[in-house]
Amino acid sequence: MLNRKFVIFFLIGCLVLASVPTALCKTPTPPIVYVSGNGSGDFNCDGKADDVQINQALKFVADNPDYTTVYLKGPFTYTIENTIYIQSSNTVLEGDSDAVVKLVDHAGWTNSPMIPLIGSKGSVNNLTVRGFEINVNYPGNTETPKGKGYYNCIYFGRVKNVTVCNMYMHDGHGDGLRAYYCENIRFYNNTISLLGHDGLYAIESDNVEAWNNKITCRINSALRVWNSDNVKFHDNFIDSYPDAGPGIQVQRSAGNMGVEIYDNLITNTYGPGIWVIGTAGAYDKSLSSCYIHNNIFNGSGTNKNIQWVGGVLGSGFHNVLIENNVFDGVHNAAVVNMYMTDTNAGPSGTGFTTTVRNNIITNTVPRTTKGTGTGYGVLNCLTSSHKIVLENNCLYSNTAGNYKNVNSATDIYVDPLFVNSKSGDYHLKSVAGRWNGETWVKDSISSPCIDAGSASSAYSNEPDDNGGRINIGAFGNTKYASKSGTPIVDNQAPVINSIPDVTVEAGKSLTFTVSASDADGDSLAYSASGIPTGATFDSKSGVFSWTPAAGQEGTYSVTFEVSDGKLKDSATVAVNVVKQENSSPVTGEVYDNRLREASPNTVYKSSSFIDVGGMSTGKYRDAMWFDLSEYDNSGEVSDASLSLFWYYPVGNSRPADTVIEVYRPASAWDPGYVSWNKRTSGLAWKNPGGDWYDKNGVLQGSTPYATITIKGSTLPDNRYYELDVTDLVKEYTSGKYENTGFLIKARSESNNYIAFYSSDCG
Repeated sequence: MLNRKFVIFFLIGCLVLASVPTALCKTPTPPIVYVSGNGSGDFNCDGKADDVQINQALKFVADNPDYTTVYLKGPFTYTIENTIYIQSSNTVLEGDSDAVVKLVDHAGWTNSPMIPLIGSKGSVNNLTVRGFEINVNYPGNTETPKGKGYYNCIYFGRVKNVTVCNMYMHDGHGDGLRAYYCENIRFYNNTISLLGHDGLYAIESDNVEAWNNKITCRINSALRVWNSDNVKFHDNFIDSYPDAGPGIQVQRSAGNMGVEIYDNLITNTYGPGIWVIGTAGAYDKSLSSCYIHNNIFNGSGTNKNIQWVGGVLGSGFHNVLIENNVFDGVHNAAVVNMYMTDTNAGPSGTGFTTTVRNNIITNTVPRTTKGTGTGYGVLNCLTSSHKIVLENNCLYSNTAGNYKNVNSATDIYVDPLFVNSKSGDYHLKSVAGRWNGETWVKDSISSPCIDAGSASSAYSNEPDDNGGRINIGAFGNTKYASKSGTPIVDNQAPVINSIPDVTVEAGKSLTFTVSASDADGDSLAYSASGIPTGATFDSKSGVFSWTPAAGQEGTYSVTFEVSDGKLKDSATVAVNVVKQENSSPVTGEVYDNRLREASPNTVYKSSSFIDVGGMSTGKYRDAMWFDLSEYDNSGEVSDASLSLFWYYPVGNSRPADTVIEVYRPASAWDPGYVSWNKRTSGLAWKNPGGDWYDKNGVLQGSTPYATITIKGSTLPDNRYYELDVTDLVKEYTSGKYENTGFLIKARSESNNYIAFYSSDCG
């Protein structure tokens, strides 16, 4: 009897457990109910008929308003034998990316088409499905045909606010998401591969948006709408394998229908890239529009069994605008009006107009079935009922030619100069700048499609330097449009070189040169303000000259300005005029001759400057002579100095120091004839460049009477430098030597050239 009671208790326990959610292990924490395959969930599955536990979780959410979400934990494959039903509004069915909902092998739903893997039950709204994988398991259900409505991944009818995102749906018999009489559909960030019908099929729905999906078609279309309004398909990648239909299908038989398709990459589709078809015949033109813009079509229309292929193929649909797309290597024609064959008249009705504007159409090839005479840029096979208007397109290298049954007065026929069409880069080359995916780069040539679009098209979204006109091609009127062909030169202001303050004695001459640099190499013009009375300034050379008179002592602020015509720079210098020192300047005749090695026989008499040192053109020396006859003996001279005003080279340092030395010329020289080679008429120097004695009486000796050193790193500072020539002057005034003047040279004469304005010796 005891054993019998035990058995009865056990059986009763099993019956009780079978009458409630057997997988409910604990009370879930709102708002999420977890489903797991490893025992960690609120509901737990074992890989067999897992739709039971998932539906129990969804029923729990429906019965408990504090809960909104059923979460499928991964990694786990949830095998289902029947539909998963969302049973309440405001419900989220989501999961890990490695949580897989998989249809059981040989599911046997063939007698019940339109029953999906995931559906809704009752009147519900605000549904979200996201994050996990749906494997429809076509290889395990090959007995069921594709494209007949079986085993759609998700099917919702009459639901407002549908979101399907971040899903991976593959290997199916039907659609990814089929929506019937739904509103506000958001379909994004999904990966869809090899389904048996459409990736998204919205029927009689409103406010449909699909973006950022990657869809590989196998049977029909990636994205499809029928009699749906306010539709946007954008930023999707669409291709097909091994066969399929159109990339995008727009189908109208009744009602309002407004569709916008943009920023998609549609490549190697089996059917046309986009198929726009109306089957209602004649209808009010205001009821439909289809705007196709800024897409790239590559290789579309590879189907070997049909004629109705191309980039965009249309018939029976009013108000189609195809603008700013790129068509490269599509089959049959980039834009074509036709029905099922070249000769099929299509739907009834007339006055259907397609406008083709600002597109680039290149490398169109014949279709693969009945391809003879195909491969046009633009083709109209429905001339009695359809018209194509062409505006500012670029057509190039299309096999059969640019047009058939259409013409244009505004299109151009040149190489568009893509960056690299083989690698899929359809940006236009530009010397001013084009986007490479990360930054702006410049090319050596510009595309003729830049600023070549229709004058009526908007261009405000293009970056600065947009030329005031839209570009032709897929990036026209976008922030990635290539910049206009004439590069913008970022003008840089000139920079005036530093000008030190200067001091000059009244009665003595002051000259210096104002200079500037300009990174752009622009022509520069100089000006000055605050110039003292008697001073001059040359606006071309930048030379300032002034000999202040007695009574002009004081400080003068002179502002110098340089301009490249647009930008300016300026500097202000203080010119200090002081009274002439109380000394006895040499009066009478003064001779000043330059000796230049590069012009050995040229006489440079009474130059306004003297120069010493050397540069690549040779060496430079100077011969000077002052009349000392008024000094009877050396006792009348207590000191003598030679003042030299250093002004050149302006703003430049030198590789080597300049050591200036003064020697006694060995013979008298004639200022009218003296040169590097000669000292007077008919008489040459024994040593080219001059013969001299040094302070020790050594011919061509190296002990100068006077010397100063100017460092190579020192810049001209527009002031006087003095050489103490007292000893040499006393030798002349005492009668010890004939007054042959001064020979001035640099100790070494390489890479150390400098120039002075000279003053009197006194």
